[in-house]
Amino acid sequence: MANAETGTEVKVNGRAYKLPAKPTVVVCVDGCEPDYLAQAVATGQMPWLKRTLALGSGLTGDCVVPSFTNPNNLSIVTGAPPSVHGICGNYLFDTATGTEVMMNDPKWLRAPTLLAALSDAGKSLAVVTAKDKLRKLLGHKMKGICFSSEKADQVTLEENGIEDVLGLVGQPLPSVYSADLSEFVFAAGVKIMQKYKPDVMYLSTTDYVQHKHAPGTDGANSFYRMMDGYMQQLDDLGCVIVLTADHGMNAKVALDGTPDVIYLQDWFDNWLGATVARVILPITDPYVVHHGALGSFATVYLPEGTNIEAARKRLAALKGMEVVLNREQAAERFELPADRIGDIVAVSERFTVIGTSASRHDLSALEVPLRSHGGMSEQRVPLIVNRELPGLDRSRRFRNFDAFDLALNYAQ
Repeated sequence: MANAETGTEVKVNGRAYKLPAKPTVVVCVDGCEPDYLAQAVATGQMPWLKRTLALGSGLTGDCVVPSFTNPNNLSIVTGAPPSVHGICGNYLFDTATGTEVMMNDPKWLRAPTLLAALSDAGKSLAVVTAKDKLRKLLGHKMKGICFSSEKADQVTLEENGIEDVLGLVGQPLPSVYSADLSEFVFAAGVKIMQKYKPDVMYLSTTDYVQHKHAPGTDGANSFYRMMDGYMQQLDDLGCVIVLTADHGMNAKVALDGTPDVIYLQDWFDNWLGATVARVILPITDPYVVHHGALGSFATVYLPEGTNIEAARKRLAALKGMEVVLNREQAAERFELPADRIGDIVAVSERFTVIGTSASRHDLSALEVPLRSHGGMSEQRVPLIVNRELPGLDRSRRFRNFDAFDLALNYAQ
């Protein structure tokens, strides 16, 4: 659905949003299982959040499934599920070319973003994301500042709407595999708000810490203590802040602490014969050190003539599977574009992940027991606003892609 604009609001993908009266910041904390916040608040790590929960609004909502980064970030900035915006994974099988590709290119996007609509309405925008894989999707057709921590040393005024980010932030270029990558997002957000005063800012982090550290551990608490300090600075600048997540995170291990993996390509090869089925893992991206490309969601393409229902039932009976659906069922239940998922969608249980073949996953870089996401078990996410929300129907089902609705229609 196209954008529409009046003097006081914009309409995007069937939803109306009031134009901001105060500087507004939506923060997507990658992998932020709600328990991370609960543990950090309970142990005194997050004084800003504790005060915000008392004086503002603390909700939980559901992310979209697959509970991966790209589908959920794009849902947040479009206010719609993947069936509308088209981004149904980090990675997909392009049936037109017969190749497996990353979904980083805006050509895969089927709907306009609210960010672009707000910039068209004359509002000043800033987007800072941790990894560059999201930057072009989030900034598609948006005028304003848009860059990633990962490539903060390569920004140009023409490409990113800003220069010398390293000088502005006063921090060195962070490693992709570090908590510093996310801290740079927050630090840049504060500096940009101080210097440029954008009307709307979107900050999106990476889940490197959450893949390595469980809620309540020193590594996790250190991260959330750091984040809390930056949220306080943005609050002090008068910002309306909505904090949510793209997905949760869970341990994915057997009793002995080793990864609990269903190697689905091997399973189909043993049943149907080698390379007859094609298993796609939408978690796949260029940064697999911390999860080994293992998540709780997979989609399977089967050759013509295969009895899909027989295959679905057989797979559903496999230990560790939570739900196995055919294409139409999955598209309806998870609000996915039917033409971009396989004949079968498989979602594993909370402690189990899905791989392709054992020989194709290098788990040697996993320094700690595997933590990952992708399934229904990682669907609950925080939805926290540093304002009261008068008139809000709290009995409705909240989604992470309600973040801008709360920020612009209720919190101003």
